[in-house]
Amino acid sequence: MIATNQNLHAALKQHFGFDKFKGDQESIITSVLNGIDTFVIMPTGAGKSLCYQLPALVLEGTAIVVSPLIALMKNQVDLVRAYSQSDHVAHVLNSSLTKVQIRQVRQDIKDKKTKLLYVAPETLTKEENIEFFKNTNISFIAVDEAHCISEWGHDFRPEYRRIRQMIEAISDKMPVIALTATATPKVRSDIVKNLNMVGHNVFISSFNRDNLYYEVRPKGKKEIVIRQIVQFIKKHTGKSGIIYVQSRKGTEEVAKMLNVNDIKASPYHAGLDPKTRIKAQDDFLMENVDVIVATIAFGMGIDKPDIRFVIHYDIPKSIENYYQETGRAGRDGLEGYCIAFYSYKDIHRLEKFLRDKPVAEREMTMQLMNEMIAYSETSACRRRFLLHYFGEEYTCERTGLCDNCKFPPKQILQVQTEMQNALQAVSILKENCMIKDLVDFTMGKKTKTILDFRYDEFELHGCGSEKDEHFWNSVYRQALLNNFLVKDIESYGLIRMTEKGKAFIESPQPFEMTLNHDFEAEAAEEADVASSNSNSAALDPLLLEMLKDLRREIAHQKNIPPFVIFQDPSLEEMATRYPISTDDMANISGVSKGKATRYGRKFRKLIEGYVEEHDIIRPEDFVVKTIVNKSGTKVAIILSVDRKIPLEDIATSNHLKMDELYHEMGIIVSSGTKLNLDYYIADNVDEGAMEEIEDYFKEAETDDIDTAYVELKDEDITMDEIRLIRLKFLSDYGN
Repeated sequence: MIATNQNLHAALKQHFGFDKFKGDQESIITSVLNGIDTFVIMPTGAGKSLCYQLPALVLEGTAIVVSPLIALMKNQVDLVRAYSQSDHVAHVLNSSLTKVQIRQVRQDIKDKKTKLLYVAPETLTKEENIEFFKNTNISFIAVDEAHCISEWGHDFRPEYRRIRQMIEAISDKMPVIALTATATPKVRSDIVKNLNMVGHNVFISSFNRDNLYYEVRPKGKKEIVIRQIVQFIKKHTGKSGIIYVQSRKGTEEVAKMLNVNDIKASPYHAGLDPKTRIKAQDDFLMENVDVIVATIAFGMGIDKPDIRFVIHYDIPKSIENYYQETGRAGRDGLEGYCIAFYSYKDIHRLEKFLRDKPVAEREMTMQLMNEMIAYSETSACRRRFLLHYFGEEYTCERTGLCDNCKFPPKQILQVQTEMQNALQAVSILKENCMIKDLVDFTMGKKTKTILDFRYDEFELHGCGSEKDEHFWNSVYRQALLNNFLVKDIESYGLIRMTEKGKAFIESPQPFEMTLNHDFEAEAAEEADVASSNSNSAALDPLLLEMLKDLRREIAHQKNIPPFVIFQDPSLEEMATRYPISTDDMANISGVSKGKATRYGRKFRKLIEGYVEEHDIIRPEDFVVKTIVNKSGTKVAIILSVDRKIPLEDIATSNHLKMDELYHEMGIIVSSGTKLNLDYYIADNVDEGAMEEIEDYFKEAETDDIDTAYVELKDEDITMDEIRLIRLKFLSDYGN
């Protein structure tokens, strides 16, 4: 079929309702319609799917789309059906279907109702499917996520390497379109070679997503990272985001922390039952939750255009993973924030998983991880680094689209001589070393590799001994980024010289650079600052007295003791942290959301006026609620009390002593949760004793149990009775 602009635009309008194509879409579709093998590299969100969906709808027959994930297939089928008048137009054929459903799919194809058939690569290997497709009018085959073909790709799938064999078994004249969002030059050549794409057209869109902001932060203590995440999300309240975490357990822990801080979040990982996973995904799409905390199992099948941020709690395994996952932000062309937390400890953790892998796989994976380390630690433009990795040149104009450009390092070093020495070292060692060995050689170290190859006898060994490892790593990374050197991927990362590098050796030019980030040092410094801030946050005695006066005034109006409203530790924290919103108030220890709403308004108004009058700079790092270790125990206690279980049994089932149980219940009621203990009190406290204790607390200045016991011991009242009635009193009057 020879495509024309006129009929293509008419088809686009008819099938998808769009008036014009994006980028190279029209040229790509024309190539497919004309039966030419076509290779497409197009970033996430740029409209890859349309490049095979429209030709499939226009051509006679059924197009086969090979896709790696069931969730991705389902999402694509749902989207195509949404544009069509019939569900028959698109189907999946994979292991999730019953025999009855498979028969229906095949019948729809025979009846020429189905234009797009999404299959897993494993589906193509089945003989009965091959025979069926041989006798079917197949218009073309689309290989989606084509990077899965390459062992150097980030999602290598062995089944993908058999796709060409299956295509030829069906028909040796069938055109192929291969599509991917992430492919380095090496991966591209692997795809073309494996699919035997001869005389093919190649379309490579820019990898630049100029609406995304890239940032890497040091990953220190867990509580510091969580605090930063909570603060970031609260600045973008109501906006959708994804947080990627390596472990399943980690997704659940982080999601709990967010929910405790009044951020609607759900965990998502492959270990959850399908019903729970589907609910989490649907809640996210329907905006019932704002944040999904997920392993990499999430996202491939998500077509949500308004994801405003992607946060990597753990650093990804490769640049490809990182680029693809961050690409889920801002698909509508509006702002998207991509924040990654980096610690070399995470890399060590990933390395442990490689110990039992074959040597070749281990070497390849380490090479990909080293690139991720280089991206994280670079002080150069992150956008330039990413695009360079994918073979695209980019001139940075320091417009603030990444953290390094927005906050450029202050110390700029002149390293003309050092760069020349680094390049000469590569040449002297006959282009046979990786970066680590080159750094060791330049510094004059005598490692096993240096001694085994007698590199210590070579000229320039130790020429840079006065500089540290961090410095020389920065120099070599800059040499790669400026194309003085290249990394030979097929040789597991050996460093080779370029013509540009040779020219620099012969005629060195002034060269400026900044040192890479030292994130271990930055994380330690951040922890020190956080510790210093928490220790140095001074209690404001004047404000404390004003808060106590207000508490006394409200207590008098309501005819209840002041400690029922807020206890002293809560007021002291208010006089230190200056909470001026309901969220701020609910983050004060001993103050629940309910209590903050019930009593907090007047306190907030007082604090806000005080802050303004005295020009006080409030602490930026506001206290973020953490999950109390016994939060599960507290929930169990509340549920047990609701079921009127005897306190002795509640203590036993939760492995608590009675005094520990009373302490836990004290925290519960002080924070604003009501506990109805009447059922237990009726059987264990004399009515006269209960009245005596209640009358005491109504007049008391403190709810201290020891003070109450001293006052009431002559009335033959026990300590346990005081504890129980104190809990009832606080619960009845404070909540």
